[in-house]
Amino acid sequence: MSKILIVMSAADTWARTDGTSYPTGYWAEELAAPHEKFVEAGHTVDFASPGGVSQPLDEHSANPEIAGPDCARYVSYAEQVLSAFGPPRKLSEVDLNDYAAVVLPGGHGPVVDLCQDADLGRLLTEADAAGKLIGAVCHGPAGLLSAVDEEGRWLFAGREMAAFTDEEEQLFGTAEGAPWLLASRLRELGAEHAGGPAYQPFTVRDRNLFTGQNPASSAPMAEAMIAALRQPAR
Repeated sequence: MSKILIVMSAADTWARTDGTSYPTGYWAEELAAPHEKFVEAGHTVDFASPGGVSQPLDEHSANPEIAGPDCARYVSYAEQVLSAFGPPRKLSEVDLNDYAAVVLPGGHGPVVDLCQDADLGRLLTEADAAGKLIGAVCHGPAGLLSAVDEEGRWLFAGREMAAFTDEEEQLFGTAEGAPWLLASRLRELGAEHAGGPAYQPFTVRDRNLFTGQNPASSAPMAEAMIAALRQPAR
């Protein structure tokens, strides 16, 4: 079976346009659901982040009124696997040859740091060139923005992808004051953004790129990647 790398943000706050800071962290379901699916399918999962920093939990993802009735299970699972793994690997030290896939979960952190992380950009560029699977869910697709060449051209321009929509950001209450909105930014830079109903599972596959719109899309995205990993290499 394969090894899969989950890349986490290192951010715990999101600076707003009014000068305030919004607390953030990893979203439990977006980390736990794919990890659980990958492990059940027999794969091994590692974690990495900028500088090897351990990101805190986004407390919103532990609130059943926000994250749904299963959130406590996702929180418990995520905390257990992160504790068992220990400190994340440093992105700058990751050898992509060790992995068959790279996965970017959300929380708002990726719009803070992963969107401009040069080490992540290098890994994603190498992964895409090698045809390795790339997955990103909710705000995780912000990390795709890091993959630019020396002339500033975005690697994923023209690719179809899902991400947390502007409508969902507004419904969540974080659109006003956001420096930029993810779905709009992806479209501005040339992505073919596709969206489904707010907070309902919605995933997109474009060749080796797998994306999900929101937390509910985390498990379906992972299942699509697992099915692709079962297919013989072309």
